[in-house]
Amino acid sequence: MHTGQSNCGSHQQMAAASFLSALSPSVARAFEAIKVTTTYPSGAVLFVEGETPRGVFVLSTGRAKLSISSASGKVIILTIAKPGEILGLHAVVSSVGFQSTAQTIEPCQVSFVRRDEFLRFLRDHPQASLEAAKQLSASYQEACEQIRAIGLCDSARKKVARFVLEWVEDGDKSEDGVRAILSLTHEEIGQLIGTSRETITRALGDFKARGWILTRGSTLIVQNKSALQELVGYDTSEAWADETQPAAAGAGADSLSAQGLALLGESRP
Repeated sequence: MHTGQSNCGSHQQMAAASFLSALSPSVARAFEAIKVTTTYPSGAVLFVEGETPRGVFVLSTGRAKLSISSASGKVIILTIAKPGEILGLHAVVSSVGFQSTAQTIEPCQVSFVRRDEFLRFLRDHPQASLEAAKQLSASYQEACEQIRAIGLCDSARKKVARFVLEWVEDGDKSEDGVRAILSLTHEEIGQLIGTSRETITRALGDFKARGWILTRGSTLIVQNKSALQELVGYDTSEAWADETQPAAAGAGADSLSAQGLALLGESRP
């Protein structure tokens, strides 16, 4: 998805094609022979930050969040993994602990492959090694885009609008607009885009009042996609009230993001 150029940065969909769908039939069959598939409920933890990797996880259905935390309990969500992505790939191929915690945000079907079997699979099948490298490259590029969006965006409203557009990117079209199930809380959205829960609630409320979006329970409907795209794609002098208040009155969204990143950095050796 391309929403235009602004201080938020231009975003392109970085998720690589499904690892399995990119493999030849014979290589895919070899992978099928070593995987174990399990269904997980929403909120299930697949692995924990710092844990020694036992293997890789491939999302077949559903989505999962990857997050990091500081010693003081601050949490930043790095990304939302979609079907087809390999989780824990970097840790397995690099023989280091998991860099993040992976937790399902909706019911998921997940395939697990033990570390030794997966590494042997990559050695035996060059095509699989290439596709794994593409996944690592896509993850790196997506991380750069995420940092750019959090660090360079000059408006919390733009951050929230960008999130909404990306969330419904694969949504269902209807007479009302484009709809998708919003399986993240306002707090989790804030952890993902680097702003506060209160700002998320205020921004979404503003979008509703303008007729840009509609919510029905957990369903998010984008009714005016072009308005959100215009907000993300062009600079505006409009700023959130909490971004212009003195520090004593409460930190702004970008300040919260910077402080969270600093805390995470300080907690690491």
